Amino acid sequence: MVKPFDTQPGIQSVVSGYTGGHTVNPTYTEVASHTTGHTEAVKITFDPSIITYDQLVSIYWRQTDPTDASGQFQDRGDSYRPVIYVNGPEQRRIATASKEKLAASGQFDAPIVTQIEDAQPFYPAEEEHQDFYRRNPFRYQIEEMGGREAFIQEHWQ
Repeated sequence: MVKPFDTQPGIQSVVSGYTGGHTVNPTYTEVASHTTGHTEAVKITFDPSIITYDQLVSIYWRQTDPTDASGQFQDRGDSYRPVIYVNGPEQRRIATASKEKLAASGQFDAPIVTQIEDAQPFYPAEEEHQDFYRRNPFRYQIEEMGGREAFIQEHWQ
């Protein structure tokens, strides 16, 4: 989820990490064990005079399968569930309206199951998990071909 945001004008930083669980400072191994309650997430810092929160939500939808509550593409389990974490009522309003619009569009045969939840403490992932698409371009491309790329082409382009 880093690359689609990282390449947009107005994005100041995209940090990979974990949020929404009960373990303080979890590691990737702990989160991957599905025992921490955390979801893998990205924390995005942006300049709202260049890119709006509404635009960020739109980019998010186009990277996920919003009908799959059990993970995303080859990544399975609660730590990969689709969630939009919001900071405050305005972000919640925008995310909810966007989700409702997507659900009403008829674009998907199944219900939109992406959750919208209040932001929780965010724990940055280990350094080797930051900027994965840049550090591991071949592996990143292989993982993209694991379902995400075809899904995006079928549903969004």
